[in-house]
Amino acid sequence: MIDIQTLLIYAIPVLFAITVHETAHGWVASLLGDHSARMMGRLTLNPIKHIDPIGTIAVPAFLYFTSGFIFGWAKPVPVNFNALRSPKKDMLWVAIAGPVSNFLMAAGWLAIIFVAINTGSQFLADMAQVGVQINLLLAVLNLLPLPPLDGGRVVSALLPPKLSYQYDLLEPYGLFILLGLLFLGVFQSVVLPITKLIQHWAYSLVGLI
Repeated sequence: MIDIQTLLIYAIPVLFAITVHETAHGWVASLLGDHSARMMGRLTLNPIKHIDPIGTIAVPAFLYFTSGFIFGWAKPVPVNFNALRSPKKDMLWVAIAGPVSNFLMAAGWLAIIFVAINTGSQFLADMAQVGVQINLLLAVLNLLPLPPLDGGRVVSALLPPKLSYQYDLLEPYGLFILLGLLFLGVFQSVVLPITKLIQHWAYSLVGLI
């Protein structure tokens, strides 16, 4: 049985990670001409606006209690790429905004570790370590070159129009392909090692190792 303190140690970083990630997409899209997220009230740090009952709650809980593996998603922020001033080029910036926000949050949690060390708060230290790892995991996972992940959007934006169109045809099947890849071990063999490498480098950079 998970106690309330352990639940908070994981829930708070996860909620911040997905909320800021989705808000970043909408914020950059708004800067570049598409105000869909703003008009729908999604440019907010209120996590309730970004929670998907299936992807954020049901699927992660089921996977955690059945396999110990956690995977989920938030409710995507609406983006009308045709409303962007330069749709193909701007799509890249909208897509990359999510992972960049997670890398920045990982840096923020890294700073909180120092606060925790100086104040002697084990609770805050544990939460900050989870915050670093969750944000790095989310960033690396989303950068996989598979639509509709952010990495897929980036690849689509960089490809010539004809190849981009053909590549985007994968999008309806992207989630199923991703789940298949994860169960085949892509998480353990690709995502997790890259995440651990970045985490180790970050900890070494600030003298925590």
